[in-house]
Amino acid sequence: MLENLQKLCAETSRSISAENPRGEWNGGALALPEENNPASDLGKGWKVRPCITLKGGAVTEIAAIQGPGVIRHLWMTLTAKAYRRVILRMYWDNEAHPSVECPVGDFFSNHHGLRYDVNSATVAVHPSGGFNCYWPMPFARSASISVENLGKEDIEGFFYQVDYALRDTAPEDAYFHARWLRSTTTRQKPEHLILPRIQGRGHYVGTSIGWAQFSNGWWGEGEVKFFVDGEQNPSICTTGTEDYFGGAWCFGNTYSGLYSGYPLHAKAQGEVPRHGLYRWHLLDPVRFGSSLEVRVQALGWWPNGKFQPLTDDIDSVAFWYQKEPHGGSGSTPTLSNLWAR
Repeated sequence: MLENLQKLCAETSRSISAENPRGEWNGGALALPEENNPASDLGKGWKVRPCITLKGGAVTEIAAIQGPGVIRHLWMTLTAKAYRRVILRMYWDNEAHPSVECPVGDFFSNHHGLRYDVNSATVAVHPSGGFNCYWPMPFARSASISVENLGKEDIEGFFYQVDYALRDTAPEDAYFHARWLRSTTTRQKPEHLILPRIQGRGHYVGTSIGWAQFSNGWWGEGEVKFFVDGEQNPSICTTGTEDYFGGAWCFGNTYSGLYSGYPLHAKAQGEVPRHGLYRWHLLDPVRFGSSLEVRVQALGWWPNGKFQPLTDDIDSVAFWYQKEPHGGSGSTPTLSNLWAR
């Protein structure tokens, strides 16, 4: 990317925020401050409308863009109490089903409703809760981004910015997708489905996981498996959970890197151990021509040196690109299955 910065191209830069909610040219910082506004002594053109309130039980569209174009950067912040109460959705080209549907915290690799720093190439969470996303998101005709407050109470102080470019798309451009899933594994089936079998052509680009541990000892002996184009047996298998996320030998320490990380290990008094992990396939995308399914096993150790199947609470976000249509997104997250342990 850096070698292209000096090259001019046929793009028009735009940005949407509470100060310019439609991203219009010459259309930002036009709000007039009321008497109790902090900018009332300064007037129009200053920091009058930097954020919005998300009404309880309501869907708020924060971006409606007519294309063609590409979203290059998302930034937002809100109270950590709402990380699992607000659902982020994205729609491309007026599709009926969202291509992205995910709790806002988990989308930015902040799982369990907890805030912690992430420093990676595509997702960065900086103090104190600045969510950044750099996944490129092209669209041919339109893009819509909405947030739904599933709670009954209003959420004040929702800040956001959508930076994008208006430009032509190429025939080979695929569309960005992200899906959140949660399950409790069992001893009979110690396996979490990261991505149910999807149909189409594309490539898988990332996994983010929140793992709540219900057993003592090591929890990450299971393998991550990719089933490509209808495979019954996976051709892509990792050698262990920590190995897939770029670590080794039960981690030992937390870390956050460009392409993989283990930024969270939380174990407070009286609480279950909780973990947060991510792995971006930026340099090694998993290509699929007709279908893809991704799973992770939940395995530990018995005292006799045999693998122990684990009953753990696992949630995940799968990230991938594919050509549309992508079909339905499965069950919509509800408050009852979003509460963290």
